[in-house]
Amino acid sequence: MAASPRALLRSSQTITALRSPRILTREVLAGLVVAIALIPEAISFSIIAGVDPRVGLFSSFVMAVSIAFLGGRPAMITAATGAIALVIAPVAREYGTDYFIATVILGGLIQVVMAAAGVAKIMRFIPRSVMVGFVNSLAILIFTAQFPYLFGVPWEVYPFVALGLLIMIGMPRLTTVVPAPLVAVVVVTVLVVWMSITMPTVGDQGELPESLPELLWPDVPLNLETLGIIGPYAIALAVVGLLESLLTAKLVDDITDTPSRKTREAYGQGVANVLSGLFGGMGGCAMIGQTMINVKVSRARTRLSTFFAGVFLLALVLLLGDVVAVIPMAALVAVMIMVAYATFDWHSVQWNTLKRMPKSETTVMVATVVAVVITHNLAIGVGLGVIVAMVLFARRVAHFATVDRRIVEERDGTFSALYRVNGELFFASSNDLTTQFQYKDDPDEIVIDLSRSHIWDASTVAALDAITTKYARYGKTVEIIDMNDASSALHGRLAGHLGAAH
Repeated sequence: MAASPRALLRSSQTITALRSPRILTREVLAGLVVAIALIPEAISFSIIAGVDPRVGLFSSFVMAVSIAFLGGRPAMITAATGAIALVIAPVAREYGTDYFIATVILGGLIQVVMAAAGVAKIMRFIPRSVMVGFVNSLAILIFTAQFPYLFGVPWEVYPFVALGLLIMIGMPRLTTVVPAPLVAVVVVTVLVVWMSITMPTVGDQGELPESLPELLWPDVPLNLETLGIIGPYAIALAVVGLLESLLTAKLVDDITDTPSRKTREAYGQGVANVLSGLFGGMGGCAMIGQTMINVKVSRARTRLSTFFAGVFLLALVLLLGDVVAVIPMAALVAVMIMVAYATFDWHSVQWNTLKRMPKSETTVMVATVVAVVITHNLAIGVGLGVIVAMVLFARRVAHFATVDRRIVEERDGTFSALYRVNGELFFASSNDLTTQFQYKDDPDEIVIDLSRSHIWDASTVAALDAITTKYARYGKTVEIIDMNDASSALHGRLAGHLGAAH
């Protein structure tokens, strides 16, 4: 589902921005701020992946520019990320750069297939409590990622970090024409250079590239052996990348109160990863930190900010590499601390909120946060959060199924037992169903009324078979009545065909 370059111009938001100098300035400057923040991150992620810093920088440029045209979520930033670096680092370490790049390309192709299969629809199964845990854990990771630049450094770093924070807190109260993070970076850099203070800089993080990325094809044999090597890593890249991107897109939807096309975003992420690999990049996905800089701090709203982030990134490292290299890490640390603060959902941890919130919701949120922070893997954290939410939901719903019993006298003077089942019947609730019948004490005729319940799975049908079988041992007959059409169809198809009932 590749979009033509004209897709950028067809966006109503983009057209509005191009016609408004004020909005256009905001989008351009937002892109510049993101580009500056991307440079040390891309270099760091390259080191994590075990490849040259140029690989991460080229990947960030290619992905940011391509997703501006291909993606479904305006203003979201896609570039090289730590999550992807961790997933595919073993390939570079054990098999070399060519296999590494082949993994990125295959991972992108898998994402395109997943988009075609409708993977974006899984977002509806992620509860709000998991989303809150996702956001809070990301804020914690963004903050803790700054520790290497805050410990074991010259004492002068701390006042300049504080200065950067003061500028970003105070400037929006005076004007929002120029993004506060950009002003903070410029002011801190100028002061540090002017005062000739020695402290860690962007240039200390790795060598910046001096030429444009080139189109290439990895030198690997196209056979099943290669597929066996890179396949598992490519699948992991595809899953982690899409999950992180779709969750970030949903978060931006909520912040901006605007919808986005998740399936198109999934396609765009896949194509962007393929392009990244073809230009020698390491691949990536949506970046929550840079996206929050762009959307929350700089208040960007269009694809132009994403496009300019990629363009400025390349321009900065190629044309102004010497200038970028002297930017103190203290300035960028201040920006990222502000991003962490803005990202965290403080309302979710207020005492009044915790008192009102069901304990199960809080448990899911905490489980998600703990898993992400411990593993540094968003996919594991979100997956665990969803599993915990499902278990707690199933446990809660299981108690909603009740059985009422009464003895009915028939016209001929005989008696029958009428059981009325209320609630949803599935594996969690139907497991206790067999224990709620009085097999020995009931009369010879038993009627089970399901008019107020619904059969959802084979476990329930098996439970009803077991009840019927137990009554048969006492020479008693069971009649099941008033099932709705869906329940009747499932029961009719499976009853008596699920093996021996015990």
